[in-house]
Amino acid sequence: MVGAGQLARMTHQAAIALGQSVRMLADTADDGAALVAHDVAVGDYRSLDDLRAFARGCDVVTFDHEHVPNEHIAALEADGANVAPSSSALRYAQDKQAMRERLTELGVPCPRWAPIASTEDLDAFAARVGWPLVLKATRGGYDGKGVWVVGNALDAAAVLASGTPLIAEEKVAIVRELAADVARSPFGQGAVWPVVETVQRDGICVEVIAPAPDLDDELAQQAQALALRIAHELGVTGMLAVELFQSQHGLLVNELAMRPHNSAHWTIEGSRTSQFEQHLRAVLDYPLGVTTPTAAWTVMVNLLGGPADVTPSGLDERVHHLMAHWPDVKIHLYGKQFRPGRKVGHVTALGADLATVRRRAGEAADYLMNGDVAGGSTR
Repeated sequence: MVGAGQLARMTHQAAIALGQSVRMLADTADDGAALVAHDVAVGDYRSLDDLRAFARGCDVVTFDHEHVPNEHIAALEADGANVAPSSSALRYAQDKQAMRERLTELGVPCPRWAPIASTEDLDAFAARVGWPLVLKATRGGYDGKGVWVVGNALDAAAVLASGTPLIAEEKVAIVRELAADVARSPFGQGAVWPVVETVQRDGICVEVIAPAPDLDDELAQQAQALALRIAHELGVTGMLAVELFQSQHGLLVNELAMRPHNSAHWTIEGSRTSQFEQHLRAVLDYPLGVTTPTAAWTVMVNLLGGPADVTPSGLDERVHHLMAHWPDVKIHLYGKQFRPGRKVGHVTALGADLATVRRRAGEAADYLMNGDVAGGSTR
């Protein structure tokens, strides 16, 4: 696995039960997965030489992020490496303009969009769809980074002047955000989990509710079928997360990710087969596992770093007290330095009553990060 962050860390955990080991290409020896895995190479994912040295002897090369240059992935494939997802599929998760072009060709519902290279391009698009607009960097954005909501041409001027390759999208009036997570094997077998609601704050997912509450069965099935179709049409091997907007007029595809994804962390406890095990099954071309939920409701709450660039004092003690006060809540810490807004872990709660499950997950997360449960959930 190229990358040694929390996704690699949790994939490593899933590999152990399958009798497999995951080699990591880490940026540093202090990366979250590098702290717990045995077979770790420290190198630069932007260096073809480092990638080639890392790939030697691997049965399959996969990724915990989308930032590896696509031409390097193609070079590994030309060398004979088994790469999953392939360079031809992964480009649609790496390049938002390529993604929008391909999904438009396939007739997949998306927000109206246009490539933007000049003020004139932006003005023409705004004349067609109206202000405000959403500007997106075509490459590299995540967790709200590389995304700008602009109300007029003056607001957009600094973004345009930066020289960042951009697309513009209409700002959709949404009911909520959803995600459909699926897996696909090289054999073509597919597996899908219940559609979830993702709760966002400042462009960052703070909570995932599985299944999405009050989602019409027909709309849920439409989202699942759409995600499976996209996986097939793009030739995805492994996990595919399809981030969706639910609007008054139906579903629109927002983003794609071809790797384990934050929207499916709940599957570790909430499904018979977690997304991490499923990703391994898929890239190794094993039969896929069942995705039956283990409870009526599962809620995952992200732990986001605060203002200090250090682990909050007393965190170990808080873990101890959390386990005593919320023994049903599962804790996942990623071994990462705390920075504002950075995902440093998550907690998961399950049960039969959504309000109770959501409250317990929110209170446990608030206590762990802030030492305070007086206000209850912050979601």
